Amino acid sequence: MNFHDNIDAKIMTLSQLTERLDQLRNGTSKPRVVFTNGCFDLVHQGHVDYLSRARDLGDLLVVGLNSDDSVRRLKGASRPISNQVSRSRVLAAFAFVDYVVVFDEDTPLRLIEAIVPDILVKGGDYNRDNVVGADFVEQNGGRLELIPLVPGESTSNLVNKMKL
Repeated sequence: MNFHDNIDAKIMTLSQLTERLDQLRNGTSKPRVVFTNGCFDLVHQGHVDYLSRARDLGDLLVVGLNSDDSVRRLKGASRPISNQVSRSRVLAAFAFVDYVVVFDEDTPLRLIEAIVPDILVKGGDYNRDNVVGADFVEQNGGRLELIPLVPGESTSNLVNKMKL
């Protein structure tokens, strides 16, 4: 498979993803599935650090990506800057991202409950009490990991710099 086709093959619907994870989990390898989510509007070094560290925690990384409508509801009418097709393809291009699934809800709880990850990852700006799905993951034998953020790196900071 060439690189271009591999990028598109990593982007799945939730039903495609759960079918693929079921196949992998029923095989001999029993991969540790890591899940994280976000808008990933303008990808920067903070995202690269965060996602690569998340992938290091397990055998495969699933990224839940907020849809354009979801981003608008969360961030306002001026966002996203990049549409969900572009954002999903950029994420899928990273070797450390195994699968990307777009979701339209305001939270990834439906994805988390369908995927049942072994490890749920969020950034260090969260705490255990405000991570959606943490209880579910822990009740199913998984764990929550909070990854420190790269200081000063955020999409909001990039947007503000572009306005100058």
